[in-house]
Amino acid sequence: MTRPAVIFGGPSPEHDVSILTGLQAARALLDAGTDVLALYWSKTGGWYEVAAASEAEAFASGVPARSQPVDLVLGPDGGFEGEARLGRRRRLELGPLLNCCHGGPGEDGGLQAALDMAGLRYTGPTAPGAALAMDKLAFGGVVQAAGLPTLPRELVTTATPAPAFGGGPYIVKPRYGGSSIGIHVVEDHETARALVRTQPLLRAGAVLEPYRPDATDLNISVRTHPELQVSAVERPLRGPQGAAIYSYAEKYLGGEGLSSARRELPADIPEALEARIRESALVVARLVELRSVARIDFLWAGEELWVNEINPIPGALAKYFWEQAGVTFVQLLRDMLAEAEASPARRFDVEGADGSALRAAHSIADKLA
Repeated sequence: MTRPAVIFGGPSPEHDVSILTGLQAARALLDAGTDVLALYWSKTGGWYEVAAASEAEAFASGVPARSQPVDLVLGPDGGFEGEARLGRRRRLELGPLLNCCHGGPGEDGGLQAALDMAGLRYTGPTAPGAALAMDKLAFGGVVQAAGLPTLPRELVTTATPAPAFGGGPYIVKPRYGGSSIGIHVVEDHETARALVRTQPLLRAGAVLEPYRPDATDLNISVRTHPELQVSAVERPLRGPQGAAIYSYAEKYLGGEGLSSARRELPADIPEALEARIRESALVVARLVELRSVARIDFLWAGEELWVNEINPIPGALAKYFWEQAGVTFVQLLRDMLAEAEASPARRFDVEGADGSALRAAHSIADKLA
């Protein structure tokens, strides 16, 4: 395999967790003898080459000392470039990129589209797959159209009427956000609309769905290489205070990102329920054209099971699911990189753009008249 790079960080609320995932991945590859480059995407959008063996504390105040600025260059000869001697540019000769950017443009298709335009290969979802996965309203509609059960979900703005599915309590979520950041449980629709006015993470878009306090979170991971596989099902364990939702703090603030969260894996659930989850997870994976590894979240109450959402670049890259199945973290990473390296960089088709429409257009001024 050509020299891979781990990319992490990004202008996202999940910036810090992304650093943890990226550093864990880089260290695991280094310790296994793989020469790897580490590329840090700062909160302000700049790219930097950093030491692959860095510690998390080095990023606590921003860009680490002795980092080298690099640029992501688009176009046929695109890629990452840094400065060399005498002010000349040097191209970073890289193999596949291990994308560890959680949330925001690193996970919603923005970064993926830029990497496509630069002709680079990368792990994780494609640009269209990422955009679908991270749009909770669109994802819910696609899942429902495929015949899978999901809780009703509607757009909420400062002007939308009360939802057709009935009264509260409700969960309000950022439409395009990942994880559990910015999620609120509210009693009525007016409170939900007020949150859209006041909460920054909801202003770009928000969705509303029924709050089911009786529902249990159940999660599963899917990976696509060397073949499409599903893991055992996990049941996250909420804190002793009985929080209303499985919170961001419970997921990520235990010291190792999602890997340190409390869980029951495999979950003690009926075999028939596990089979339904595994079957549904494979359907979801195909709907969003899943690539690499992802986590799919479900809600369960009695005889009812709902697809909740998908995390296309999960915390710690869902390594704990696959370690339970006997796949080491290093093997998981190598499989992801091997899949990316074997996949051709995206090429854009210009068939049909032969100038016919331009020659037939005549005067632009006439068209504006």
